[in-house]
Amino acid sequence: MVGHEWAVDMLRQHAARNEARHAYLLAGPSGLGRRTLALRFAQALNCTQPIAPGDACGTCRDCKQIQAMQHPDLAVIQAEAEGRILAVEQVRAVQHAFSLKPYQAKFRVALFLRFQEANANAANALLKTLEEAPAHALLILTADSPEGLLPTIVSRCEVLRLRPLQMDTVASFLKGHGAQEEQARLIAHISGGKPGYAWGLLQDEKLLSTRVERLNDLGSLLPASRVAKFAYAEKLSKDKDAMRQTILLWLSYWRDVLLQTAEADLPLANIDRAREIESLAARLDLSTVRRVVKGLEDACARLERNVNPRLLAEVMLLDWPG
Repeated sequence: MVGHEWAVDMLRQHAARNEARHAYLLAGPSGLGRRTLALRFAQALNCTQPIAPGDACGTCRDCKQIQAMQHPDLAVIQAEAEGRILAVEQVRAVQHAFSLKPYQAKFRVALFLRFQEANANAANALLKTLEEAPAHALLILTADSPEGLLPTIVSRCEVLRLRPLQMDTVASFLKGHGAQEEQARLIAHISGGKPGYAWGLLQDEKLLSTRVERLNDLGSLLPASRVAKFAYAEKLSKDKDAMRQTILLWLSYWRDVLLQTAEADLPLANIDRAREIESLAARLDLSTVRRVVKGLEDACARLERNVNPRLLAEVMLLDWPG
């Protein structure tokens, strides 16, 4: 694990003392390492050759299978794709599995990823599971925020609120895995201190090149005509998942503009675009930039509610300042 030492230490103690709770909620933005922390905890509980109490070996059969998410007593449940819906049928399958004793390990573990994407029926079904979970069952939920879940679910979980790490910590981690100084610093800032997101950017060069293309598109769209914006909206809306990622990227850029406009003493995410962000902020007032940021946030939320993506893209782009 990179960072989150307090959470690692707490879970290690729970595993070492056989004091594991029946349910945990790992809360915080995506990319912080929530899934990695959950898998490490599952390993610590089920390892057959622990290095020390609460410390998994990482090499035994159970540890390797859990790491690969292919253990017979581990169920990983999530929506089809980010931004989609986690359905009640997926929760009911876990309920059936929990009625059976573990096949190989000490605990049956159900890992619910991005549980804020669960629909109402799925959330209510999980609540019943939390109330009736057998001693050999362990539920681990990840979510962006506890406030986005049913209070009755949150109250039945041990809640661990994870925070983004210092930029220097993430940069050091990246340099330890082969990144050059400048590259590590840039990726650390783009990730916003989220080591999982940073690791993904380091491993996949296409993600960084796509980022450059989309930010270049943003710059060309500001002075573009309505016809050009409509044409881009049509192209953008053809792939809903790609559109969502583009909106999130643009949101990070406009938040940087907002920080500059407000003269906030906070680090920029897109440090390689600092000059153009400063230039744009100098030409816009605070209320205009706030409106753009709010529009992008609303666009993300509406996209998840199955609003017509082309119409959504057109309205979003037309609201931008010229």
